[in-house]
Amino acid sequence: MIDLDDADALRSADPSSMLEAAAGLAADAAASYVSGTGTPIARHDDVSAIVVCGMGGSAVAGDVLKHAFRDRLPIPVEVNRGHHLPAYADPGTLVVVSSYSGETSETLSAFEEAVERSCPVLAITSGGTLAARCEERGLPVVRVPGGGQPRAALGHLAFGMLGALEAAAVLPTLAAEVDATVAAVHDVVADLGPELPTDANPAKDIAAWIGDRIPVVWGADGIGSLAAMRWKTQLNENGKVPAWHASMSELDHNEVVGWVEPYAARHAVIALRHDGEHEEIAARFALSADIVRSAGGEVREVAVGGRAALSTLFSLIAIGDHASCYVGLRRGIDPTPVTVLVGLKAALAARA
Repeated sequence: MIDLDDADALRSADPSSMLEAAAGLAADAAASYVSGTGTPIARHDDVSAIVVCGMGGSAVAGDVLKHAFRDRLPIPVEVNRGHHLPAYADPGTLVVVSSYSGETSETLSAFEEAVERSCPVLAITSGGTLAARCEERGLPVVRVPGGGQPRAALGHLAFGMLGALEAAAVLPTLAAEVDATVAAVHDVVADLGPELPTDANPAKDIAAWIGDRIPVVWGADGIGSLAAMRWKTQLNENGKVPAWHASMSELDHNEVVGWVEPYAARHAVIALRHDGEHEEIAARFALSADIVRSAGGEVREVAVGGRAALSTLFSLIAIGDHASCYVGLRRGIDPTPVTVLVGLKAALAARA
């Protein structure tokens, strides 16, 4: 085990600098928002729907659009994780194709369907086949920096997309909101670095508390549940542990029944809280936590307050990104490699 208060040991166990990448979230968001707003793209203020195609970390940009803007966008947003577009996608549907590498097979398949159906297309990528195909057809591309892990590029992917959608007149001017989000995330990240001790570092504190238990992350429906999903996938990839997430209040209609002895004690429940929750949701968190505790489990809250939706979401994400790294580093595991995914892709390629 590595002592989370030993900054030198943490850096040695993190040779590919995933903690540094996590700390760059605010700067990534600011830079790629500017790139996105400068994308040459036609106006698409007349589209009837938006479909964001992507997989893994590249798809989360679509989730950001769907959840952080659902009370402002008058058209539906669907995040399409698969090879095929929904049947309704037509020339009135803006298809945003997000692939960090530009080589994601499912996303490339959906891209070709969008072109065949004459849908307007916007791509977000660092290059690869997707960028080449867009350039051949004269389609707009938001270029993001390459060379990293897709899950560490969320700031680039999400804010590059938001900037381009602003340029396309799909979203209003977001400059003030983006500035506030960047400032909020910068302030949060200042307390999460490896040099700060556990008792002053929310990410180290929650990682140490999780210990060797299986994390279960709860979030209020909307941006809270999206943040919970991001925590879950980052715990999988950075922490190299199984993890689960659930949305409040949906979890009160099923999951709470399963919190019984002896299973509860094997898990650590992290409840992500924010000021924008519905008043009934806030009451449900306390009652649901009592159910877990009565079965021998433990619950901890991670809260951010006083922020708008985008700032709240990315503040929670910043804490989770760091915590997931510390979960792995505590056990001496490098957060960056995803050997299992590489092996799985190779096995699939061999079957083709």
